[in-house]
Amino acid sequence: MDTRKVKIHEEESIKNVGPSKITVAYQRIGEPDLPPVFLIMGAGAQMINWPDGFCLELASHGFHLIRFDNRDAGNTTHYSDAPIPDFPAIQSGDFSTVTYTLSDMAADTVGLMDALGYDSVHLVGASMGGMIAQTIAIEYPHRVRSLTCIMSTTGNNSVGQPDYSALANLGSPPYQDRQAYINWQIQSRKAIGSPGYPLDENTVAQIAGRAWDRDHDPFGMLRQAAAVIKSGDRTEKLRSINIPTLVIHGEDDKMINISGGRAIADAIPGAELVTFKGMGHDLPKPLWPEIASRISSLIHRAES
Repeated sequence: MDTRKVKIHEEESIKNVGPSKITVAYQRIGEPDLPPVFLIMGAGAQMINWPDGFCLELASHGFHLIRFDNRDAGNTTHYSDAPIPDFPAIQSGDFSTVTYTLSDMAADTVGLMDALGYDSVHLVGASMGGMIAQTIAIEYPHRVRSLTCIMSTTGNNSVGQPDYSALANLGSPPYQDRQAYINWQIQSRKAIGSPGYPLDENTVAQIAGRAWDRDHDPFGMLRQAAAVIKSGDRTEKLRSINIPTLVIHGEDDKMINISGGRAIADAIPGAELVTFKGMGHDLPKPLWPEIASRISSLIHRAES
């Protein structure tokens, strides 16, 4: 199918989703009678961080995509009254300032499936979104037709470690000023993005501005990161997954080392691992056709 024939529908929202009864903002891409694919984004990221062009590329293979904002991101419910996570305490095992876990976020996603009338879907998760997708496949196996994890890890602290030297000069995102936030996003992409591919600063700035306009909650990403830590190591539980699984990882990922992707593929029986030289912690435009093709092959195999 020609990408020009794929429609990106208007953003919608739906209330009382899942056990937590949250409001979820979502957007459909493609024709609704095609196999459903849920796109799950990472910590601090919004559904618009799935690039429109990538979504059109993937949908053109004959799928109906649903991208959505996780809790504490974008236009989905924020836990603004929750405590600010105390990371030194969390690292030492005191989870009293952690508001929720990846299991709660998995239940949100399954709740969105219920609300939209899907018994099962294909999951594509990036970074923390890959962790949420793994959790759904573990806890709700009958709801998942195939699993794709991009630039993600297992929760085992011995794999997928960030390169702290690459992050050292970034500091926290400046949520008080729109232009400062846009500038920070550009510097962030320069630090952890794909060194093998040119960075389109104008596109990064455009998406960052849209993201700031939709949501600049300074603590949402911290609450999500705390959920990741509390949720722990999934390695043994991953061994129970027996659906078609694809793991995609950049060989130059400084945010989640490629050892994280390898560990996912090693843990899930029959999982396919695809790595890309020069790819970091993002989705470089020149790789969209191949990444979409790999995901498409997995989904069509699962559908048949």
